[in-house]
Amino acid sequence: MKHLDLALPSPAENLAGDEGLLDWCENGSGEEIIRFWESAETFVVVGYANKIATEVNVTACQARRIPILRRCSGGGTVLQGAGCLNYALVLRVTENSPLAGISSTNQFIMERNRAGLEDLLKQSVKIRGHTDLVVDGRKFSGNSQRRKKKFLLFHGTFLLNFNLALVSELLRMPSKQPDYRENRNHVEFLTGLNLSADKVKAALRKSWNALEELKVFPKSEIQKLAAQKYSTDGWNLKF
Repeated sequence: MKHLDLALPSPAENLAGDEGLLDWCENGSGEEIIRFWESAETFVVVGYANKIATEVNVTACQARRIPILRRCSGGGTVLQGAGCLNYALVLRVTENSPLAGISSTNQFIMERNRAGLEDLLKQSVKIRGHTDLVVDGRKFSGNSQRRKKKFLLFHGTFLLNFNLALVSELLRMPSKQPDYRENRNHVEFLTGLNLSADKVKAALRKSWNALEELKVFPKSEIQKLAAQKYSTDGWNLKF
């Protein structure tokens, strides 16, 4: 596996980056990749099937001029910005492997991430819900996946030093909650790791044995996806 630090200039480009890498691998690059990125700009990302009016405080976002975008994978709505480290795994799907099914993929990837973060934090890290990572009962990472025939995309966010009060201001209580949330508000439910992004990236590179840097990536295809999909109301406001 190769690693790629690729933080792009705009929210649309950063979301397009994950899908662009998936398409690139599916169409024949043959690589397995872990990508890292962090956005200097604050923006909302809804899951593929989320209804914006249900999940997002649209009025508050408009007042702050916070853009609302939609990603290509499922899962819930999140807030992005400085202090949120994002990663994306693009992995080959083979028969009779843990990646052959949705649930087994979740279990395989989350356990590897959990072990790597537990080793870094030197405290217990648990998997809760389907794809949350939790310390002391509070969530610091959420994840989701998108599958194609030969490759899958599994991506998520690690809360490091993010303004959690802003999450409460801009996002509504989620329409779907894991049992362990127990109806806690965002500030009571979430926590930051208070670690540097470099330390978390190093832990994940070690967990996934991603020792070599990816030197070439599909820049033009990512820019095209950003312009034709992730920058459009037709995609972002579809639900």
